Amino acid sequence: MLDPDKVRAIALSLPEAEDRSGDGMLRFSVRGKQFAWSYLERTAPKRRRQPRLDVLALRCAAEEKEMLLAAAPDRLFTTDHYDGFPAVLVRLAKVDESELRGLLTAAWRSQAPRSLAKACAASNRLGPASSLSARSRTRRPTAA
Repeated sequence: MLDPDKVRAIALSLPEAEDRSGDGMLRFSVRGKQFAWSYLERTAPKRRRQPRLDVLALRCAAEEKEMLLAAAPDRLFTTDHYDGFPAVLVRLAKVDESELRGLLTAAWRSQAPRSLAKACAASNRLGPASSLSARSRTRRPTAA
């Protein structure tokens, strides 16, 4: 399993990523918009949710959420709490460093201002999109 220090190192390798972690949980944002955080699990009714460092929540494009979940149900999942919210939950014990890097990069792209994401893509500072996302995405026909 990837430990919190490795997750932090990957997240902070992204341009302008900020570490807002605290209270026993991970939180990462870009220009004030959160793109990754520790999953908060409700362990008992009407009790505070508890952070789980073995599960990371990642923002995604709303239209890609179901496709991502279907492509990797052993690694990605959701809960009722996240229904209708553009994020997936990642089982850190089931992904390797390369896959997590791709997923974090895709989450970063979904939250970064377009100008920053475009500048980083043009200078090749991000690398390829999530391998899971790219592998699962269907091509859209181009206009003639």
